[in-house]
Amino acid sequence: MTRESDPTGLHRVLDRPVVLPQAAQQLDTRRELWPDEVRIRVERLNLDAASFRQLERTHTVDGCVDGDAIRRAVLDIVATRGKMQNPETGSGGMLVGTVEEVGPDSPLGLAVGDRVTTLVSLTLTPLVIEDGLAAWDGRGEQVPCDGYAVLFGRSIAAVIPDDLPVPLSLSVMDVCGAPALTARVVGEYVAAGRAPVVAVVGGAGKSGSLSLAAATDAGAARTIGVVPHQGEADLLTGAGLADEVAIADARDPVALRDAVQKAGGSADVTVVCVDVPGCEGGAVLATAEGGTVVFFSMATSFSAAALGAEGLAADVRMLVGNGYVPGHAAYAMDLLRSHDGVRRLFESRLDG
Repeated sequence: MTRESDPTGLHRVLDRPVVLPQAAQQLDTRRELWPDEVRIRVERLNLDAASFRQLERTHTVDGCVDGDAIRRAVLDIVATRGKMQNPETGSGGMLVGTVEEVGPDSPLGLAVGDRVTTLVSLTLTPLVIEDGLAAWDGRGEQVPCDGYAVLFGRSIAAVIPDDLPVPLSLSVMDVCGAPALTARVVGEYVAAGRAPVVAVVGGAGKSGSLSLAAATDAGAARTIGVVPHQGEADLLTGAGLADEVAIADARDPVALRDAVQKAGGSADVTVVCVDVPGCEGGAVLATAEGGTVVFFSMATSFSAAALGAEGLAADVRMLVGNGYVPGHAAYAMDLLRSHDGVRRLFESRLDG
């Protein structure tokens, strides 16, 4: 190895000029480690929801999902780029596996044999798949996999808790940034002396259900869960995570605004957790003047959000959920353990 290692992973970037690994077209996936790296034996990938939905839409013919074609697409992306980064959505996911080698200068505190999940995106993680994804039917976000991945000095990983099944832990950690940032934003309002009304768009989903629980625990005055149809409404109502459940197509700005207002809005805080494009305008309209919109979906167009707010003369603060808040993994796990409704929703989606 002739290149000096960099904690951000620049030494693994094959593009010229060099860019950060997430922006790179191709990463170096050699097994040999630089001194501050860790190699993981991968057992499961969790594809980002927006990425998987795009692959599913692309490979559906006459209403039938072609799982083999989805599997081939994922294999091609990883083989070509040295990482899992959907070229259409730009998103990836994360993984679970066992530490098989630790460089002598690694600062991550991991040991050989630790069973971990990565808390950084597959879009910047060198990845090699060695089994052709033979155990995956291409029809779900969780992907059984044999291969290896490499973590850098500034990567983040968490040891999987012993009290929870691995698929459940992986699902929670995939979205653990959302509830942590939601709690922080709600806490800011409470600290300023005003408990906010919080609307979570996609409230019955993984990040949405955790965000509703986080908002409640952080002191929200009222929580509104927005879902697209009655089936999701029944799930969320049964989970008991929202004070009000509203049904609206988040891509319809007026319908979303009206649904939130009818449920007790406008919202002081609107959290967008859906994995479809076109929800930016409705989120802005559903938010009160001076309120906050938090975008967690990788399907979000941030130019559409900014220009849409400008065009509506909407005085709202817009935050991009970057997936990392200190302590986010442990916090999300605590929410899962303390809110039965959250756990039921997660388990129902895994079973489905």
